[in-house]
Amino acid sequence: MSKKHPVIVVTGSSGAGTTTVKRTFEQIFRRESIEAAVLEGDSFHSLTRAEFKDAVEDADKNNQRAPSHFGPEANHFDKIEETFRQYGETGMCKRRYYVHSVAEAAEFNARLGSKLQPGEFTPWEDIPAGSDILFYEGLHGGVVTDKVNIAKYVDLLIGVVPIVNLEWIQKIHRDTAERGYSAEAVTQTILRRMRDYVEYICPQFSNTDINFQRVSTVDTSNPFVARDIPTLDESFVVIRYRDPAKADFEYLLAMLKDSFMSRRNTIVVPGGKMGLAMELILSPLIKEMVARRRD
Repeated sequence: MSKKHPVIVVTGSSGAGTTTVKRTFEQIFRRESIEAAVLEGDSFHSLTRAEFKDAVEDADKNNQRAPSHFGPEANHFDKIEETFRQYGETGMCKRRYYVHSVAEAAEFNARLGSKLQPGEFTPWEDIPAGSDILFYEGLHGGVVTDKVNIAKYVDLLIGVVPIVNLEWIQKIHRDTAERGYSAEAVTQTILRRMRDYVEYICPQFSNTDINFQRVSTVDTSNPFVARDIPTLDESFVVIRYRDPAKADFEYLLAMLKDSFMSRRNTIVVPGGKMGLAMELILSPLIKEMVARRRD
């Protein structure tokens, strides 16, 4: 961890809603004139889309457990750890991008003069000098194994964890609507990832400083047939602090109407106030980190 070059991480599984939290951070960065070097979790995958597909097919043919994007076989855990450590020590590191779509490929190819295809990576390059913080959003920002301790190099670790049925509903709707997958293909992906989900995704949320967990108040008992995603107004958000001494719960309860404490380190907020809750909680933490850095 570093006072001079802080690292902020938002971690959560695919479909958890980390992108929504990322937008909240971006708003805070703009408002406070904070220069953030941004890392995308997908850029630390170790296989291109074509290589990953081949690896899964080979495993299926040989009756072996297929790799998943939740596990170490398809990711560079060591590079995430090294990147966070290096930035904390020097304020510099390298990054690259994973090309998700044809539109992104065209954008990168125009800038880089390359011939990248969707599912491939841009070359590694230095981040711009002079950033105030490093900001990572992805799957594995808090992973700890017998080989790596990524969480050790993070100054603020935020978990985004909907209840699992809601997470699956969000993933199914996103991947079918935005990425063109069939519901059956997304279901198979969920099944293939389950062991890695238990071994590498869930344990991170014991390491987080703050967790935001959305809990729906409508029936999500069969996520594989749900026709729509429960709205924020059909949800509560359970916010858990690892260290309750760092939270001003009296202030939060006063500012967030209809909220309540469920445990000494946990406040429950109406889903429609999730954005406001994040602003109230995260803004002072980020401002304090940047002020310490600049001092």
